[in-house]
Amino acid sequence: MWYWAFKHVLLGPILRLLGRPTIEGLENIPARGPAILASNHLAVMDSFYLPLMVNRRIYFLAKSEYFTGTGLKGAFQRWFFTAVGQIPIDRSGAEAASGALTAARRQLEAGQLMGMYPEGTRSPDGRLYKGKTGLARIALDTGVPVIPVAMINTEKLNPPGSVIPRPARISVKIGKPLNFARYEGMQGNRFIERAVTDEIMYELMQLTGQQYVDIYAASLKKKTAPPAEEKPASAA
Repeated sequence: MWYWAFKHVLLGPILRLLGRPTIEGLENIPARGPAILASNHLAVMDSFYLPLMVNRRIYFLAKSEYFTGTGLKGAFQRWFFTAVGQIPIDRSGAEAASGALTAARRQLEAGQLMGMYPEGTRSPDGRLYKGKTGLARIALDTGVPVIPVAMINTEKLNPPGSVIPRPARISVKIGKPLNFARYEGMQGNRFIERAVTDEIMYELMQLTGQQYVDIYAASLKKKTAPPAEEKPASAA
């Protein structure tokens, strides 16, 4: 109930006013049945504008920090992200990644649409970065189609670190579904998973017009992050 209330009554009208969004290729999303929407990731608002423009409900994986806050703010944040279809995941290690993939599979097995960002994190500079293979693993395991999605100008409305949105014209482009049935029975092969991932990223590059960078966005963010402040040595 809250998902539809936010979409049509509470947040939707404000988002439409701020972003004046348009969508192309909506017919490429099936009216029913499971599919993965594989999107580029420019801003937090990607997870708001894509559901706003698609008729069906979309579920996303969201970092667990959104659900673990304390006090009134933490409680509100936890309620809000749950209400709008975000599924908490722990991104701290291999076991955590496995849990995220299990959560995504569960939604697909229930016939839902799963929104995923193959880059794994937001682009730090508007370019398209190397995709992680988790999405490919799920697609090969479940056999569901992967639909490329281009989010355009969301970083202008919601620049990294900003709190107050800035008016911008948002575009959403939905590409034709990608079918990887030719790789049936090959799931678990890391070379196949990389090939599938690279094919998805190529389609996103074509759809978005972004410059492609063959490194992980998270690696770049780690390299460019300011060094941690050293603590003074304690007196002996």
